[in-house]
Amino acid sequence: MTATLEKTGDEPMTHRQTLEALSGLLLVLFVAMLSATVVSTALPQIIGALDGSQTQYTWVVTATLLAATATTPVWGKLADLFDKKLLVQVAIVIFILGSIVAGFAQTAGQLIAARAFQGIGVGGLQALVQVAIAAMIPPRERGRYNGYLGGVMALATVGGPLLGGVIVDTDWLGWRWCFFVGVPVALVALAVLQFTLHLPTIRRRNVRIDYLGAALIAAGVSLLLIWISFVDDTFGWLSWQTFAMVGGSVVVLAAAVYVETRATEPVVPLGIVRERTTALAIVGSLAVGMAMFGGAVFLGQYFQIGRGYTPTEAGLLTIPMMAGVLVASIVAGRMITRSGRIKPYIVAGSITLVVGFALLGTIDHETHMWFVALAMLLVGTGVGMTMQNLVLAVQNTVSLRDIGAASATVAFFRSLGGAVGVSVLGAVLARHVKDGISTGLADAGIPVSGSAGDSLNLNALPAAVETIVRAAYGDATGHIFLISAAIAVVSVVAALLLRPVTLRTSLDLPSNMPAPTGTEERVG
Repeated sequence: MTATLEKTGDEPMTHRQTLEALSGLLLVLFVAMLSATVVSTALPQIIGALDGSQTQYTWVVTATLLAATATTPVWGKLADLFDKKLLVQVAIVIFILGSIVAGFAQTAGQLIAARAFQGIGVGGLQALVQVAIAAMIPPRERGRYNGYLGGVMALATVGGPLLGGVIVDTDWLGWRWCFFVGVPVALVALAVLQFTLHLPTIRRRNVRIDYLGAALIAAGVSLLLIWISFVDDTFGWLSWQTFAMVGGSVVVLAAAVYVETRATEPVVPLGIVRERTTALAIVGSLAVGMAMFGGAVFLGQYFQIGRGYTPTEAGLLTIPMMAGVLVASIVAGRMITRSGRIKPYIVAGSITLVVGFALLGTIDHETHMWFVALAMLLVGTGVGMTMQNLVLAVQNTVSLRDIGAASATVAFFRSLGGAVGVSVLGAVLARHVKDGISTGLADAGIPVSGSAGDSLNLNALPAAVETIVRAAYGDATGHIFLISAAIAVVSVVAALLLRPVTLRTSLDLPSNMPAPTGTEERVG
């Protein structure tokens, strides 16, 4: 089926209009990042107040990542077909509603469900901000603006834990304001974008969105993550539940691939995915996402439960990692714009990421804090040099009409890696903590209950047991960072295999490139 396209309002934006629109988009990105980081230091208090478990702790984060992962390619495809500005606004509204519902949650299960709904909006924001910027700024200049993106990410990631810690440590606020606090910021972003964002509108008639493919991808990944969360605890590795879940996930994901190969408008275009640069960027993003989200999400837990710091102090202790993101993204972005070369910075960043996680893999509940800070600085530097630049490498290879699908595909696999990483590393942490607590209690001559280490409400524990629990969490955290380092090695290999290129200075591919099929009509 041939789609008919119409373009309206395709006059180029002036430099001032670009900066004004960028301010609104950066505010949107700040809101999306804040939603994840503001709860990072508060989660031990939140789950403790709701009497949740370590598994539920993990799923409060995983639910958002999973929903964002499943919806990101859909948002990206919609951005290639419909009004990008309207889609950004819709994503913001969904995010606001999810934040309000999460703030009123009465149980850990309700909170997980609300965070999943919130993740639908986050998926839209993380895809559409990249798409909108790509529609305004050529790849060569985009390197400099990626530095601004990194700066906003660092601000949200530094400010989020600090803000979350202050909120839960302030009696007259309470942890529910960790979710409410993003609502006014999102409303401001919604108003700013209404007046500043002016992008070409593309309308296609007779186009079908591949909702079946998106649903199959979400179902397959969800089933796999559920299995990871419960295997070796609720049931064994070699059990009928394992065969049913893993086998079912493989079948569903295979069906998703089949659907994508035959869909008129696939949510994950296999033609783009098979291109060398895109394929390697996807592998790199998958590894970076697994290492970054999976490792960093447990730092707040390490500082509070493993080391005994308050939520506010835990937020302050994460500053070295965010400083690394801020400085590296801005410096690397400007150097990329100056030279037009991107591969050296991705390679250097991925190597730095591995080294940082390897150092974090040696920590326990007595490690000197200066050593932890140094390792976090290296991790942040690696993230700042790789995450946004992997997206940029892909955007440089595709035409403007496919920028949404290409950007969203990379974001999709990065979020998928994050969801898998959080789930896998959370499961590993839970097993090590449970074994550590059981061993500690037995050595102390304290009877071991079947739920040892399952509750995060340390205030309800006797002093002797609390000490054992804190030591178990502090010692177990190093194991998950070692796994993160091993995963990050994959990103080094992918970065080394990237083809050296010079970023183009035009918004679209040169006119001598093969034109896309279909009838395109310019209006206005």
